Amino acid sequence: MSDTTQQTPGATVEFVDVIKDFAGQRALSGVNLSVAPGEFVALLGPSGCGKTTALRALSGLELVDGGSILIDGVDVVNVPVNKRDMGMVFQSYSLFPHLTTIENVEFGLRMRKVAASERRRRASETLELVGLSHLEGRYAHQLSGGQQQRVALARALVTRPRVLLLDEPLSALDAKVRVQLRDEIRHIQTDLGITTLFVTHDQEEALAVADRVAVMRDGNIEQIGTPEELYMSPANAFVADFVGLSNHVDAEHVGGTVTVLGTRLPLLGERQPDGPVTALIRPEDVEFAVEGIPATVVASSFLGSLRRTQVRVADGLILSIQHEVGAHPAPGDPVHITLRGRPVSASPRV
Repeated sequence: MSDTTQQTPGATVEFVDVIKDFAGQRALSGVNLSVAPGEFVALLGPSGCGKTTALRALSGLELVDGGSILIDGVDVVNVPVNKRDMGMVFQSYSLFPHLTTIENVEFGLRMRKVAASERRRRASETLELVGLSHLEGRYAHQLSGGQQQRVALARALVTRPRVLLLDEPLSALDAKVRVQLRDEIRHIQTDLGITTLFVTHDQEEALAVADRVAVMRDGNIEQIGTPEELYMSPANAFVADFVGLSNHVDAEHVGGTVTVLGTRLPLLGERQPDGPVTALIRPEDVEFAVEGIPATVVASSFLGSLRRTQVRVADGLILSIQHEVGAHPAPGDPVHITLRGRPVSASPRV
């Protein structure tokens, strides 16, 4: 193992009642979050939810208006950016156009007055880690988007940080490269044991790479848990709707049970008053049946390892069904559907 990959253990990170305001608007509303050493945590949510503000507050690029941010138990709210021992990668690659790939990676070490020979050795090792050792003499304009983001990642890693911050690092890349680099980042992070916080609005991305995901809305963390916990046991309808696809169906809630299309289902998450609700039903929790609710196929899409078919029931409601590719219903086909009976999330009907 190279010297570059001989990392010290990742640091613990903790937000304690962190508050941040912008021009009277609250961006972070008393955020509490604990990240274990070497853990990969994704901050997931819509634009304006506070996820990037939280990351910038951790890095020191934003000063907080209340609360504490602890690194290994030490409050760093008044510690300058360059003293926080963090590596940062952003959506924009921010490479210096007049420097070669290896010179870009060396830059942070040069600022730390590391000797030239040591800079070059560590930069070469880190470029090998991200698979770019053969491109160390090229300039940014000679690299693809994915290669440029790998250089940015190498530049963040070469200083051997104990915390790595990733702010939408993949959003500017095309779909195939995004998946490849996503998997590479996770592999490198696991090998090096760096505590990592990853900001994204893409739920598939968050679920694929993170040990735990914190879903944010309006400056608050709505729920934090493993990808499986968020998908299977969302705390509320917002989390259920944001994490994965759902059918929105009018239903009635009475005493913790939701009646949907004549089927009674247990209610997940927060307690709610009895009355009309909108239930959120996963496409995989609707299935074709020999008998059941009559429906008509509207469309069917091939998605590689599965199909997603839309059907219309008697009252005009259109439901999505996720199923194996073997079933291939055609538009206009009469079918019957049933609900699997799994618990559902719901919100009061507006």
